[in-house]
Amino acid sequence: MNSSTIFEIGSVSKYTFWCITYPILETRYTSPLVKKVDYEMKSKAGFLSLAEELQSYILSFLPCQDILRCTSVCKALHQMYMSSSDLQYIVELSGQCLIPVPNTDNLTPVSERLQLLRDRAHAWLKFDIHSFKTIAMPEIDREHELYFTGGHFYFWRDISRSATIFPALSEPSQQTIERDWPPGTLCTVPHSKVLEVFMDSAQNLIAVVYIDYRKPEMLYIDLGALDSDRVHPLAAGQTLFACEPLKSDDNNRIKTLETRVKVCGRHIALQHYFVLLDEDEVGNLYQHMSQLQIWDWQHSTTSRSVLSHAVPFPHINPTDFCFLESNRLLVIIKDLMLYSIEDTSRAPQLLASFLLPVALWNVRCFFQMDAIERSPQQARRTTYTSDPTKQLLCVTASRLVFIISTRVFDLDGKAAAMSIPWNRWGPSNTRVLKNEDPRRCKINVCGNRILQSFNGDTRMKLRMMDFSPLAVTNRRGLGRVVKEPSMVDIADFNCESLGSLTTSLPYVEVVSDRLFDGFQDIWVNRDGIHLLNLIVEWTGNQESGPSSRTLLDGNELNEKFNVAEVQSRRSNEISVIASRQRV
Repeated sequence: MNSSTIFEIGSVSKYTFWCITYPILETRYTSPLVKKVDYEMKSKAGFLSLAEELQSYILSFLPCQDILRCTSVCKALHQMYMSSSDLQYIVELSGQCLIPVPNTDNLTPVSERLQLLRDRAHAWLKFDIHSFKTIAMPEIDREHELYFTGGHFYFWRDISRSATIFPALSEPSQQTIERDWPPGTLCTVPHSKVLEVFMDSAQNLIAVVYIDYRKPEMLYIDLGALDSDRVHPLAAGQTLFACEPLKSDDNNRIKTLETRVKVCGRHIALQHYFVLLDEDEVGNLYQHMSQLQIWDWQHSTTSRSVLSHAVPFPHINPTDFCFLESNRLLVIIKDLMLYSIEDTSRAPQLLASFLLPVALWNVRCFFQMDAIERSPQQARRTTYTSDPTKQLLCVTASRLVFIISTRVFDLDGKAAAMSIPWNRWGPSNTRVLKNEDPRRCKINVCGNRILQSFNGDTRMKLRMMDFSPLAVTNRRGLGRVVKEPSMVDIADFNCESLGSLTTSLPYVEVVSDRLFDGFQDIWVNRDGIHLLNLIVEWTGNQESGPSSRTLLDGNELNEKFNVAEVQSRRSNEISVIASRQRV
């Protein structure tokens, strides 16, 4: 007998399937009956001879694309796929750029989860802005920005050193926080000034950035719990200490211009804009700097993870940053700089630099990672979460909107501080749109969906863009499929033409037929859309009508009263319209 022959027929994850074939004994004469039996046995000894449940189980270890390839080889495998909710659920998750959450207590059958996923994606494309709920909000001064995080709104007042957090439209089972910090309670350190407040309701965390006038070049961050006056129970200490900005000599003075703080899990990043004043015999020399420092706030109150950059044109706000994952940070300063922050005992390590085709100004970065659930019970009920490597990064700058797929940042272990030209990473992985009126036109991102307001003929409109791979399939005739490349003109800060950009990241677009007078801000998350509308108080003279009137529709007021002198301000009846795109 000849030795047996071994063929590798496929690899799944860590496991490899082998097929061992033994040759038939060599004889001088083989009966036709033996040949027939041998042929029939061989024909039934393949993958198709297995039960459909076993076929489905084996294929479930494959990636989405491989499942689709395997089940398209023949009619039998295609029918098996169409009858397998497990395989379709895997493909649906991948197509919506989601990943399953292990060790969940959710006992919902897979077939129901699959239908809910599909219906949920379809509901987004219905884009019903006419069905909404309105909630009253506290009075907020125009200069104060309202933030939305983890199903909560919050804002803070720098003059009175007070803050407020309150829930939006919450589910009955969702834990909510509603609290006010009276004036002077955010920071009790004498001779201090609060510069920034960040709240993360998912982690029950409030971070207060302040400066001590007795040592104005130093910044501090106090970490507390949102639901109490105690230090956060997971914090390594009450206060994080920022590194002192580098100075060339003792004659330098530091003047803080702006701070920006962001949190992702166990990491806190603080960006410090300041002016370095150098007093010499000739006069004062100014140098604008940006210093970015990252802490692992649950394990240390100090950090050596610091990035410093000179800012050549500070008046055009050329930089911003965001967390891409818990251990990676993207800094936008001239280009997209990707850093590893896994080890906060040393400076961030540059992984790659993605070169941009145009200099940016008025940079703002939008990227939303799934919140870390504060309640273990809620975490166990969650069956899926967003895939951080397959989401959208949105950068508004230079009157442009850069919508970038985060798959470009998947370096596959080849990072070596390399520079990647725009023509290698940009055109097929981005979609660049015009944003002629950045003050009025708002934008927000969640996962693979972009919500944007834009100028209509007379009033504002809203549109939703879905960039997920299965958007075309789930739209069921809704929306407009955009696959063709688009071209936008680009210019420098002095409005001199630099040519044009062509990009081709495909998406499905739906535009609401409802018109709006304008928005103070807009947000989108996994559960719905939140629109902050301005209620404008119009004041006219006695001949035109009453002295004041508050209406949602300013055009109607103009027609009725023909107001000669108009003043607008925020009212204490500001409303948030939240369209709940839920199944």
